[in-house]
Amino acid sequence: MELTAALDFAANHSETLFTTLRRDGRPQQSVVNYLLEGDAFTISVTDTRAKTRNLRRDPRAALWVAGSAPYEWVSFDGTVSLSPVATSPDDATCDALVDYYRRAAGEHENWDEYRAAMVADGRLLATFTATSATGMLA
Repeated sequence: MELTAALDFAANHSETLFTTLRRDGRPQQSVVNYLLEGDAFTISVTDTRAKTRNLRRDPRAALWVAGSAPYEWVSFDGTVSLSPVATSPDDATCDALVDYYRRAAGEHENWDEYRAAMVADGRLLATFTATSATGMLA
């Protein structure tokens, strides 16, 4: 499948499974939300989750996106880069998380509270860059 067509599809859908690799090679899957820019999917993750630990060890991942029609889907292969963990409400990671939230959901009612929660959660951003795609489009 042409990567451009798959990315166009992903830009209009949001039902998603994100797959990372456990230490023993078995897949570990999570339902995630993403923002898509070009061929890069940005995902908010926490430092203590299995997917983040898996990605620190092995940056290879897959992202599966469901369509609205039965059996309509695309699956992307790619690699992930991780931002630093948010450690202060005014650090660059918190700034990036604010930008992520704004683009995904608009304005937050209390940005100070949001930034504090990002630090308390140990949040960071994972950027998945798609290198290939397979799938079935209607």
